[in-house]
Amino acid sequence: MSENKNADQALPTQDVSKEMRERLAKRERLIAEGIEPYPAEVPVTTTISKVREKYDGTLEPGQEIADEVAVAGRIMLRRGSGKIAFTTLQQGDGTRLQAIFQVGENLSKESLDKYKADADLGDHLFVRGHMGTSMRGELSIFVHEWQIASKAVRPLPKTYKNEAGEDMSLGEETRVRLRHLDLITRPAARDMVRLRAGVVKSLRNNFDRRDYLEIETPMLQTIHGGAAARPFTTHINAYDTDLYLRIATELFLKRAVVGGIDRVFEINRNFRNEGADSTHSPEFTALEAYESYGTYDTMAELTRNLVQQACLDTLGTTVVTLADGSEYDLGGEWKNLDLYTAVSEALGEEITVETPREHLEALAEARDISVAPFWVPGKIVEELFEELCGDQLWEPTFVRDFPEDTSPLTRPHRTKPGLTEKWDLYVRGMELATAYSELADPVIQRERLVAQSLAAADGDPEAMQLDEDFIEAMEQGFPPCGGMGMGIDRLLTAMTGLGIRETITFPFIKPAGK
Repeated sequence: MSENKNADQALPTQDVSKEMRERLAKRERLIAEGIEPYPAEVPVTTTISKVREKYDGTLEPGQEIADEVAVAGRIMLRRGSGKIAFTTLQQGDGTRLQAIFQVGENLSKESLDKYKADADLGDHLFVRGHMGTSMRGELSIFVHEWQIASKAVRPLPKTYKNEAGEDMSLGEETRVRLRHLDLITRPAARDMVRLRAGVVKSLRNNFDRRDYLEIETPMLQTIHGGAAARPFTTHINAYDTDLYLRIATELFLKRAVVGGIDRVFEINRNFRNEGADSTHSPEFTALEAYESYGTYDTMAELTRNLVQQACLDTLGTTVVTLADGSEYDLGGEWKNLDLYTAVSEALGEEITVETPREHLEALAEARDISVAPFWVPGKIVEELFEELCGDQLWEPTFVRDFPEDTSPLTRPHRTKPGLTEKWDLYVRGMELATAYSELADPVIQRERLVAQSLAAADGDPEAMQLDEDFIEAMEQGFPPCGGMGMGIDRLLTAMTGLGIRETITFPFIKPAGK
C-alpha cells in the first residue's frame, strides 16, 4: 500500500504542470532562436553500448585519449556547477555513459551555459567529444559539441524509496498503464521485453529445426471455436455481418493439416471475453502446434523440449530464479498424473466417468463450488480438480486423460472408455499448456459440435458452435495428429514468477476511473 501511495506522488501533479509550462516555453524559445528541438537526425558515429564495450577497463582514472566518438542518449542525471557539468546519458537498452562538459579548449563557457539553460532531464542529447575517465575513474566523453536530439516537454517521474529501500519511480499499477515510463526507468521492465523476444525466437528456431511451418490464421471469424471460452463480438460494415475475435487458432490450423502442411504452428493473439487476473488477460499471445502422425505423448515431449530449450537459450539454465528470489527447476523429466485419480484421492472416494451427475454436484456444492445447470458431469470433475488439486501441483506435471464430454475436439482414449487423450500441463499451480491426440473422425466431430451448439442454446456461454466449413475440411481426410496450445505470457510467468501483466509489454487493463 505504501508503495502505491509513494508512486502516486511520482505521477503528474500541479508541480509537473508548472514544469511542463516551463519546458514548453523553453521549446518556443529554442524555435525562436532558430534551434530545432526535434531535428530529423544527429551525426552519431556509434552507440553508448559499443563505446562501453570498447573502452571499459582500458583507461586509468583521470586519463584522456584522443579517440573521438559521437553518441546520443536520454539525459537521466545532471550535476555540477561553475565551469563543469556532469551528465549521464542512457540508450534504449539502459546502458549509460557519462558526458563531461568542461570549459576549456574544446568547449566554450557560452556552450556550457547554453547547455545548462536549454537541456533538461529526459531530453535526448547528442554529444561529440574525446574519450577518457573522470578523476574517480568513470568512463566519460569529454564534450566538444552537443545538440538537443529531442526535447522532452514532460518531466520524468521522481524517484522514491520503497519499503525495501530500493529506488522506485512508479507503482505497479502505474508501471502497467505507463509502460513507456516503466521501460525508461526500470531495468527489469527492459529485461522482460528482451527475455520475451528471446523466448519467442527460441520457440521459432526450435520449430524450424523440426521442419514445422509457421502460418497465420484469421483473427476475425464468423464462427468462434477451438476452445471453451466467451468470445468478443464485433461487426463488419462492408458485409453488415457480426463477427467474433478468435478465441483459438485450432480449427484453421487443422484445415492447414488437411491441406498437407503436416507440421504447422502459429504464435499470435487470441481474445477471450473473460476475467482478468494474475494469470488471465483478455488479449494474450498463444502458441498452437499440430503434427501429423503425432499423439498427445508426442506433444508432451515437444512441449517439454520447447520450454527447456527456451530457458537454456535465454537464461542459460533450466533452474530459473523467480521474482521472489527462489529457484524453480524446469529441467529433467516431468511428472504425469491421472485426472480422475487425483480427484478421487483429494475427495477420499473413487470418482469415475460413470459417477452420476447428481453425486458430483453434491460433492462440488459441499466444497462451495457453484454448479451451473448446463454443466456436464466432466465439467464438474474438472472444477473439483481445480479447487482441490490444481494449485497444489508445484513441479511441472502433465495431468492426463480428460472426460469426453468436455473435450469435443479430442480423440477418444484408446483404452479408457469415456475419456480422451488430452493433457493439461501445470507449472507452480498454474495451467501452462494443453494437448490432444486430435479427433480425426468427421462423423463423431459433427456429433460433438452439434452437442456443443445445443449446450450453447441451453445457456452455456463457453460452448462452441457448429462450424460446417471445418467439418467439410475434416471430411476430406484429417490424418492422425497431435496438437498443443501454450500461452506465451504464462510461459514468461513460469520462467520469472511475475504476474501476467508484467510479462506483456502493453497489456489491456481496466480504463482509468472505471
